[in-house]
Amino acid sequence: MSDNPTQTARRARGRPRDWHDKTAQNTIKSLDRAMQVFEYLSAAQGKALTTIADEMDQSPATVYRILVTLEGRGLVEFDPHEQLWHIGPQAFVIGARFLRRTGLVERARPIMRRLMEATGETANLGIAQDGRVMFVSQVETHASIRAFFPPGTLSEMHASGIGKALLAQMDEDRFARWMDGRTLEDFTKFTLTSPDALTADLTRTRARGFAIDGEERNLGMRCIAAPIFDSHQEAVAGISVSGPVSRVGPDDVARFSEHVKDAAAELTHAIGGSTSA
Repeated sequence: MSDNPTQTARRARGRPRDWHDKTAQNTIKSLDRAMQVFEYLSAAQGKALTTIADEMDQSPATVYRILVTLEGRGLVEFDPHEQLWHIGPQAFVIGARFLRRTGLVERARPIMRRLMEATGETANLGIAQDGRVMFVSQVETHASIRAFFPPGTLSEMHASGIGKALLAQMDEDRFARWMDGRTLEDFTKFTLTSPDALTADLTRTRARGFAIDGEERNLGMRCIAAPIFDSHQEAVAGISVSGPVSRVGPDDVARFSEHVKDAAAELTHAIGGSTSA
């Protein structure tokens, strides 16, 4: 036992001495296997037990025990009618707690509401997640026709206003890593599927301070987005407005973009960030 009570207390509150050792002796294999199933289901919702077992190369009995255990904690749920497993509501609760920890979503809500009121269109907040955009918050317009991206929705960066706003802030090395081996999926006739076309668009985006998704993901929808920076002057999120082209036409871009850039600057300041300018 240590003679130094301060040292003892510090060790009790912190990590064990060998916390950095990630060898098998310090991992719980059953827990790791359960998390693999959970992560798989989060990316591929609505799966039958046999499908999960086959695609993960696990026995159905093992997968079933994992699913039932996760179901008991509300992390997954079973649809008895369709005989399919889905992510459960507790997964969203835990994710929301993480987002509250970052402070970004809470600080963004009033700014997003003002952005929606100023433009009359849906305001969105997104972050980069595994090479794609994950929408983490939304304030919907009151109009009958609207864009809808529930929290947790993933979108390809090259066909997203927020995605392109974030890509435009990457340095050459990071952008090259993102592009390495990637195929730019074609969603509409307006999608930028050529690396040269995307690079040219990102250059324009960086110069004017905002990105435009002109029906590149969904026909009939236009999105205008701007990046949000942290204290290290790194783009950590993006904010946007999106709506039908009938209300967000080419002539509206200049007006909408000013509101979006102002909102991005306000949120950057709210989280203690700063731009490189």
